[in-house]
Formats: sequence, structure tokens, C-alpha cells
Amino acid sequence: MGRGVGGQAWRVRGADDSWFVKSTADDPQMLLAEADGLHALAGCRAVRVPQVLAAEQRGGEAYLLVEWLEFGGKTAQAAAQLGERLAAQHRNFGARFGWRRNNFIGATPQFNTLSDDWIKFLREHRLGFQLRLAAENGYRGVLQEQGARLMESLPAFFVGHVPKPSLLHGDLWGGNWGVLTTGEPVIFDPAVYYGDRETDLAMTELFGGFPPEFYSAYDAAWPLDAGYRVRRDLYNLYHVLNHLNLFGGGYRLKAEDLMTRLLAEAS
Repeated sequence: MGRGVGGQAWRVRGADDSWFVKSTADDPQMLLAEADGLHALAGCRAVRVPQVLAAEQRGGEAYLLVEWLEFGGKTAQAAAQLGERLAAQHRNFGARFGWRRNNFIGATPQFNTLSDDWIKFLREHRLGFQLRLAAENGYRGVLQEQGARLMESLPAFFVGHVPKPSLLHGDLWGGNWGVLTTGEPVIFDPAVYYGDRETDLAMTELFGGFPPEFYSAYDAAWPLDAGYRVRRDLYNLYHVLNHLNLFGGGYRLKAEDLMTRLLAEAS
């Protein structure tokens, strides 16, 4: 048994098989949203995800039952397969940005109201939301001043870049992918929505855990647009602000440093 963000997890063994069970009473919608995201990613038939066997709420608690997967070591070959398959996943387009339901980024609510305007969606439901939450948590001053200026400057980052609404994993850091004993890459713990595919790539660079072969394979399958290196910091600001709101500490300085660099690029 283990404990993660907002709940507990078990391996349940049967006579001939095993299953992975998660439960939470913090917010039952967390696991129902996770099941919804796994179903969506599985429907792409691109990157392998754990098969959802059951997800339900009973009273104030929710349960998620998925297949048990045996993991081996991460390899360069598996990373390359992941890059190629992620590019294929990102070619699953929606009509609008957002998602059919709200979900969570870690333990923080993630609002996915559908929008035809990516910049507006990013301003209102990603960066703007995290900045408002930070103000409620007492992080004001320079952080909010820079944030307000950055929200006004967002169009400067999208000159010549018109993203399509790609189906995203949404929380693709190094701890949310693995390699099966068969050598096949797998992703899990999603926070799905339709957005700029660059947001998934950006997060893979935030905390590391993805080797060069992953990026080479993705770029060979679908090269990134010019300006990605700057937008990478913009998209990762969302996750840095979320970590500030969840954990505090040095994330405030990291967020302010990111905004300083971004404002210099926008000027």
C-alpha cells in the first residue's frame, strides 16, 4: 500500500492476476477525472496507458481500478518510441481548446471550459487561474505585478504560431511515464485537455527524465514550430505556479525568474 497526492493506492493480488487500486476521500472527482483521461488517451491508440477496469464513487469516497503493469528499466529505444507515439497522440485534434469536464493538476482543480481562442484559454484557465490562486494564498507583490504584465503580453509569444487543439496528457513529467518489461513505453496519471502540443513537450523539460532520443523521435515525426524555446518557459510557468500553490518554498522565486525572462522576450 502507498499514499500519493490526495489518496491511497494498493496492489491487489488474485490467484492468477493483479490489479492496481487507488482511492481518495479528499475529492472523489479526482479519480473519476483520471479514469476519463485514461479512456481518452486509450482511444487514440497511440501511447499505451493502463486499462481502466472500474471507476466509481461510493458516498464520499472514489475508487479507480486499473490493470497491474510490470515495469522494467527505461531505455533509449523506449524513449524514442514514446516520442514518436506522443506525436501521433497529438494529432488527435478537438474542435476547441479545453475538455468535456474539469479535472486536476496534482491536487489543484484544473478548469477546462471550452474555448475557440487558445490565448484566452491560457490567460483565463491556466496562468490567470494559478495567479489568482497564488494571491489567495498570500503570494502578492512582485509576483502579481509581473503576472498582470505578462497576461497583457501573451499575444507576443504567438506571432506566427497558431496551435491546433491537440489531445494532451497534461501532466507529462518524468514520473508519469515508464517502460513495461516488454520494452513498451506507457504513460499514466493524466490531466487531459485539448491544447497546444508544445505544453506537453515543455513539461518534459521542466524536471528532466526524458533522454535525447525522445526529443529526436518526436521532432522527426512532427517538428516543433519556431519560438518553442520561449513558449516552453511560458507553458512551464503554469506548473511552477501550481507547485508554488501546492508546496510554497522556492517556487515563488522560480516563478518570478521565469516571468522576468518572459517579459524581456515580449518587450
